[in-house]
Amino acid sequence: MNRHFALEQDTRGIAWLTFDKADSSTNVLSGEVLEGLDQVLVQIAQMHPKGLVIRSGKANGFIAGADVKAFAKVPSAASAEQHIQRVHEIFHRLEALAFPTVAAIDGFCLGGGLELALACDYRVCCNDSATRLGFPEVKLGIFPGYGGTVRSTRLLGDLSALPLMLGGHTVSGRSARRMGLVDLAVPRRQLRSAAVDLIEQRRPPRRAAWYRRLPALAPLRPLVSRVLATQVAKKVRREHYPAPFELLAHWRATAGDESAMYASEAHNVGRLINDATAQNLIRVFMLRDRLKSQGNKADFTPRHVHVIGGGVMGGDIAAWCALRGLRVTLQDRTPGDLTRALQRAHGLFRKKLKDPYAVQAAIDRLMPDHRASGVPNADVVIEAIFEDIEAKQALYAQIEPRMHPDAVLATNTSSIPLEVLSKGLARPGRLVGLHFFNPVAKMPLVEIVHDEHSEASMVARAAAFARHIDKLPLKVRSSPGFLVNRVLMPYLLEAVELVEEGVPAAVIDRAAVRFGMPMGPIELADTVGLDICLSVAEKMSAALDNPVPQRLRVLVDAGDLGRKSGRGFYPWKDGHVVKPTDTAGSALADDDISDRLVLRLINESVACLREGVVEDQDLLDAGVIFGTGFAPFRGGPMHYVHSRGSRELQQRLDELESRFGEHFHADSGWGAVA
Repeated sequence: MNRHFALEQDTRGIAWLTFDKADSSTNVLSGEVLEGLDQVLVQIAQMHPKGLVIRSGKANGFIAGADVKAFAKVPSAASAEQHIQRVHEIFHRLEALAFPTVAAIDGFCLGGGLELALACDYRVCCNDSATRLGFPEVKLGIFPGYGGTVRSTRLLGDLSALPLMLGGHTVSGRSARRMGLVDLAVPRRQLRSAAVDLIEQRRPPRRAAWYRRLPALAPLRPLVSRVLATQVAKKVRREHYPAPFELLAHWRATAGDESAMYASEAHNVGRLINDATAQNLIRVFMLRDRLKSQGNKADFTPRHVHVIGGGVMGGDIAAWCALRGLRVTLQDRTPGDLTRALQRAHGLFRKKLKDPYAVQAAIDRLMPDHRASGVPNADVVIEAIFEDIEAKQALYAQIEPRMHPDAVLATNTSSIPLEVLSKGLARPGRLVGLHFFNPVAKMPLVEIVHDEHSEASMVARAAAFARHIDKLPLKVRSSPGFLVNRVLMPYLLEAVELVEEGVPAAVIDRAAVRFGMPMGPIELADTVGLDICLSVAEKMSAALDNPVPQRLRVLVDAGDLGRKSGRGFYPWKDGHVVKPTDTAGSALADDDISDRLVLRLINESVACLREGVVEDQDLLDAGVIFGTGFAPFRGGPMHYVHSRGSRELQQRLDELESRFGEHFHADSGWGAVA
C-alpha cells in the first residue's frame, strides 16, 4: 500500500479508504498523492467491494484542496493543463466505479477536496462548526479545475453552483445539506453509520432537477452570465481579479456539454494559474502560512484572558477571544461602562454562530469584571485603554503585583514604544505588544511587539496566543508606529496633502482603488476616525519627520471625526459614506495620485526593513497585506517593487521629490533592496 492511503474491508464487504498524507499535518492533493489515489482505485476496483467510503485520517479535516505550493512552481500553462487533464482521468476513474462511493467529510473540505467528494456518488458530513465546504479557488486567481464546474452544476443547478464558485466562500455542513451539496449532515458519532446506510440503500445519486439546469440552455446563458458578472463587478475589478469573470466566460461557452467543460477547465485554469495575478495570490497564500508559523500553539495554551478597557477596541478583543472559546473577563471603571461592549459582543456572537446554544455558550464565557477580579487567574492580561503613557503605567503598577508569574502582560497600544511603557514595571521584559486592528472580527493580523528587553518566552506566548484565537501573528520590533501604522500613516497623510492641494477626495480614493486598494485612503481615514488618525500622526510625526497636514487638525477641532460623527472629509448617513457622483476636477492624472500615495507607503516600508522592524521582505509584505489590505493581487509592497523595478521606482521618487517636496526623498535603504 502506498504511504498516503490505508485500505481495509469490513465484514459487510465495504471498503474503507483512509487518506492520511505522509509528513503533513493536513491532507492536500499533491501530484504524488493523486498518483497514489489512482493506483489504489485500480486495486479497489479489482476487489469488487459492496461499496467504498473515502475518509480522512487527519483530525483537522477531510482535504484542504490541491497542493498550492506546487502551483507556484508550475513551469508553463501547457504543463498545468496536462496536470489538470491527468486529475480529470483519476476522478473519472473514481466516478465510474461499479459500486456506490461515499465521501465521509469531517472538518474542512475545500477546493480540490470538494471536487474529489463530488466525484463520489454520495457525500455525508459532520454537522458541527468545524465542517466547512467550498471552492476558494477564485481567491487564488483561478477557478475550480478538477471537474468542479461540471459536477457542481450537475448536482446543484447552475444558479446555486455558480455563486458558490464565484464567491470563494465556504458553507457549513448544515447549509451544504440544505442546498444539496451533501446528502446527509449528522453528528460526528453517526458519520460512519450514515456512510454505511447510503451504501446499503443504493439510492440513485442526487442530481439537480431539470428546471434548475434551464439557465444552462444556450439562449439563456448570455443573460445569466451578464447578470452574474454585474454582481461580481460590484465587489472586484476585472483587471485586478480576472478569475470569476473567466469562470463565467467558461460556463457561458461550454455549459451543457460536459466534455467541452472538462477541456475548457483544463485549458483556462492552466492558463490562469501562470498569470501574474494568480502567482501573486498564491504568494499571499504562502505568506499567510509564513505568519502562522510565527506562533506555535504548543508553546502556550491560554484558557483565561483578562481585557482592561471596554471601549470599541478592548470590547471587541474580549468578544473575539470569547468567540474563539476562551474564558474572558472584561474590565472597565464601572458596570455601566461595560454595557455597550457586552451588547456589541452579543451581536457578534449572534452573527457568527447562528446556533442559539453556541451563542449562549459564548455569552457565558464573557464576564463583566469592573473590580478586576479576573487578573490573578488570567493567562493573558491585555491593556486596551486610551493612548496615554501615564495612565497605562499607573494601570500596570496596579495589576502587575496581582498577576500570575507566567501570565503574559500585553498592551494594545498602536504607537507608544514598549521601552516607554515598561518603565516602572518590576519585570519590564514581560510586557509585550498585542496590537490588534479595527475591526477586530475582520482584520486577521496581530502585531507581536517586542524590544531588546523582552523575555523570549513572553514573545513566544503572545504569538501562540494569537494563533489560539485564529489571528496571524507578526513579530515586530518596538519603534514608533511599529510596522502597519508606520507605513500606513505617510500614505494617509499624503492623501490629506492632496486634498489640501485641491484634489477632490473622491478622485484620490478612485485612484487608490484603481491601483487595487480595497478602500481609498480618505474614506479609510474617515472610517478609522480622524481623531484617532490625528493622535497617531502626532505621536509619530516627531520621531519620523512626518508633518501633520493642517486640514486634519481643522476637521478634528470642528468635531468632524468621520463616520462616527456623521461628517469628516465626507458626509456619512446611517454609517455609509456619501460620495459625490461627479469626480472630475483634478489636474493630476490617476497614476500621479496613486504613485504619490503608494510610494510614500513603499518608501516607509524600505525604512522599516533598513531599521529591522521586521525580519525580512516577505514578512513585511505579509504584514502590510493582512494589516492594511494592500492590493493582494500585487503580492505586497516589496514584491511590487521588484515587479515594477526598484531602479524605476527610485527614479520616480526623485521626480516626485523635485515636484512635490522632500517628503519623497528616497530612504537610504533602497540600495539594499536593489
